[in-house]
Amino acid sequence: MAGHSQFKNIMHRKGAQDKKRAKVFSKATKEIIVAVKEGGPDPTGNSRLRGAIAAARGVNMPKDNIDRAIKKAAGGDDDTNYTEVRYEGYGPGGVALIVDGLTDNKNRTASDVRSTFSKYGGSLGEANSVAFQFDHVGEIVYTADKASADDMFEAALEAGAEDVQSDETTHVITTSFADLNVVREVLEKTYGDAQRAELLWRPQNTITIDEKKAESLFKLIEILEDNDDVQSVSANFEIDDSVLEKLSNT
Repeated sequence: MAGHSQFKNIMHRKGAQDKKRAKVFSKATKEIIVAVKEGGPDPTGNSRLRGAIAAARGVNMPKDNIDRAIKKAAGGDDDTNYTEVRYEGYGPGGVALIVDGLTDNKNRTASDVRSTFSKYGGSLGEANSVAFQFDHVGEIVYTADKASADDMFEAALEAGAEDVQSDETTHVITTSFADLNVVREVLEKTYGDAQRAELLWRPQNTITIDEKKAESLFKLIEILEDNDDVQSVSANFEIDDSVLEKLSNT
């Protein structure tokens, strides 16, 4: 397991995800609002909204919350105009980071992100300074009990997926950036809602970092994710199991 997924696993085991549930819901709501304003309130004809709803379900956001966000945006009750932003840079140990956000004040967000990088041993770079080290892909995850590895492989490839990796707990389906929603919708007809379906930056290669660098990097990522304007943070690091276990118990 590489990159930010390790960080999420550590934070989950420390119970921090529950404490941040309201913030997670807020970020999901913002994506729904932007999707509605961009393509209308009917998910049937709005692929971005379908993806936003799927992502909200993936973080266990209640249906009532999702419906309220759609109605709020469609009814003009939310007049905030959000702009998509992306920041790239390096963290401790030379780890490449991509920060995606939605903001109503680009100057504020840029200043906050830059100061966070600087405070925790990183440096913000220019546009496309690290993106070449990642592939922008869609990822759909089902629990292993939904289908056999062979059945999921065949169904996913027929739906247009690029790859499927299965183990004893999950099926991880990779799609192109453009085909995420199409593949997700085809699979949902057979297997129901996915555990998770999202666009992400997948590192082409990873950097192994030691405990000291990992502590600083995790703090940097945590503070970035705590920023209301930040939707996601991607990184290309790898940590030895012994270090990962030690950090998860602190």
